[in-house]
Amino acid sequence: ATCSPKPTETILDVGVSDVLNDGANVLERLYPNQEQITACGLGEATEFQAAFPRVRYRRVASGGPLPFANKSFDVATSNAVLEHVGSRENQARFIAEMVRVARRVFITVPHRFFPVEHHTAIPLAHWTDTTWFLACAVTGKQKWSQDKELILMSARHLSSLVPPRSAHQVGYTGLLLGPFSSNLFLTIT
Repeated sequence: ATCSPKPTETILDVGVSDVLNDGANVLERLYPNQEQITACGLGEATEFQAAFPRVRYRRVASGGPLPFANKSFDVATSNAVLEHVGSRENQARFIAEMVRVARRVFITVPHRFFPVEHHTAIPLAHWTDTTWFLACAVTGKQKWSQDKELILMSARHLSSLVPPRSAHQVGYTGLLLGPFSSNLFLTIT
């Protein structure tokens, strides 16, 4: 709805999952024009390709450039991937690559200020770094406090990653609870 792709426009979905479940690969499951989608991910995606035979798939290298020409897609999208790409520099590079290959970009990420952290189900402690690190240590979920696994996303952090001079908007999506909504979206035009 935000990017309003026409049925003939091409879409790149960056970071699809090899695991098939109700929370993964939402675009491929719901978009009526699957033949307009090119998906990319880190794995071989055997199950993904079997489930979505009308979607083209390209395997990509972690942290590398996307293997597509400049502005080769009308829309590039990514759902719940940006928070897992590592450092702030990696996040900015990830977004810059999406801007390079597409005319419009739509990204969603879990919101740091939703009452329950999405990956660990730890409530409230993720609102500050200190309490987050402590909660992960106490619950035996230390891997989630490492930047290489997860960088918690606020609207300010997400907006700070956008390339200079790019028109963009950050807003809430998912379970809508105002400033405590479950997810954030970023559009870049």
